[in-house]
Amino acid sequence: MRRCSALVLAAVLLGACTTKKPSSPDASTAAADPRYPPAEGLPGCLLYGEPRKIGQVPLELAELSGLAASTRHEGVFWAHNDSGNTFRVFALEASGKVLATVTLTGLEPKDAARMDLEDIALGPCAPGGSDACLYLADIGDNFERRQQVRLFRFPEPEVADATVAVETLAFTYPDRPHDAESLILEPRTGRLAVITKERDSLGEVFALDGLAPGSVTKATHLGTLNAPEGVDYRTTSAALHPSGQRLLLRTYTRVWEVRAPGASRLEELVRGQVAEVPGPSQAQSEAITWLPGGRSFVLGSEFAGQFVYQVDCR
Repeated sequence: MRRCSALVLAAVLLGACTTKKPSSPDASTAAADPRYPPAEGLPGCLLYGEPRKIGQVPLELAELSGLAASTRHEGVFWAHNDSGNTFRVFALEASGKVLATVTLTGLEPKDAARMDLEDIALGPCAPGGSDACLYLADIGDNFERRQQVRLFRFPEPEVADATVAVETLAFTYPDRPHDAESLILEPRTGRLAVITKERDSLGEVFALDGLAPGSVTKATHLGTLNAPEGVDYRTTSAALHPSGQRLLLRTYTRVWEVRAPGASRLEELVRGQVAEVPGPSQAQSEAITWLPGGRSFVLGSEFAGQFVYQVDCR
């Protein structure tokens, strides 16, 4: 009997020693979490990892409202504040260190009072062109009263303090005024679009074809974006993948990705699948951008000291 007991005890101990240790909670959860379906048939990540902290929002950007990763200056982001701040953009590192301040000119003082800057995008200065420009979106309209909104375009500066003149590109919506906080740009064509901030969807998508200084363009409605089962709404920032086949949407609580394998135009992309992807909890997240190459994205929030996060492929 004692021998049997000893054998049983030895077997138990051996089993305990050879039992495979579980992987980390984050890894196992991310692998099994049905909220984050794989992105089959698309360039870029199949699955995303967990968000990781890479920096903090600096005091100069306490109302951070837009981020755009430079493709010319490695490791540099262009950023701006929300309404009620000076007409400037900042170059910063992922850590949050400010590298340069660019003061913008060309806006009449009477127009500055109604300016509500909400997003920034980087791409060709003209369709098919090779020169890079920054586009700053004055598209905020909380009470949906503005009959005309606008983008400001200027060549991507060097990373140094400077003063730069902007061109104004005005447009109207085809139906009614909209509040919007998201600007996207097709990297290959330079085509621009805005995504509105709606109370009952992830937004209406409007293309901005034919923008030109000194004229007012009428936007073209391309479609409506909806979260699965309507569980989320009010997109606060967006970023179009370099392939044009994926589109990130940031809301106050989650991150969504529109996926359309093979899409070559926004008209095709807006009909794609909408899937949730990993995103951090932030105080008031209003900024998202892809890193060059489209295998990582970065998220920022209002309020100095808030963390900046990066999400990479698994």
